[in-house]
Amino acid sequence: MRELKESGADFCIGGACYPEIHIESSCQKEDIKHLKEKVDAGCEFLTTQMFFDNALLYNFLYKIREAGITVPVIAGIMPITNANQIERAIKLSGSFMPQRFKALVDKFGSDPAAMKQAGIAYATDQIIDLYANNVNNVHVYSMNKPDVAARIQASLSDILGK
Repeated sequence: MRELKESGADFCIGGACYPEIHIESSCQKEDIKHLKEKVDAGCEFLTTQMFFDNALLYNFLYKIREAGITVPVIAGIMPITNANQIERAIKLSGSFMPQRFKALVDKFGSDPAAMKQAGIAYATDQIIDLYANNVNNVHVYSMNKPDVAARIQASLSDILGK
């Protein structure tokens, strides 16, 4: 990354970050240290791995700002619209599933249409809370389901002013 920045080429370089902890890290402090190295090497913005509890993101943002990481952070929200996605999502990211989300899956997971609607509603609620708390950069991991992203955007149209 540093070499790209020093080359003078017109690149904007982004990086990934983990609001909880990278699954290969021993602790969050180590994770943030490596994240600071990315930013110091020229990373201009960060996109988070998916998370399902906004409190984890708020805590993470506080810690990285304290560590001197000031680049913009884009919050990564993944609507879980199919109960079968959950196991894979947790395995890939190590994400914490709050009780509120588990209850949603327990109640609606066996009904595909209800689960899709509930997953979209949960993600939409997360985004509303993020915007209410001045986190205004959000990436929706739609997993090649543009209808899911479109439904979230439609639900947020007045909030986003679009």
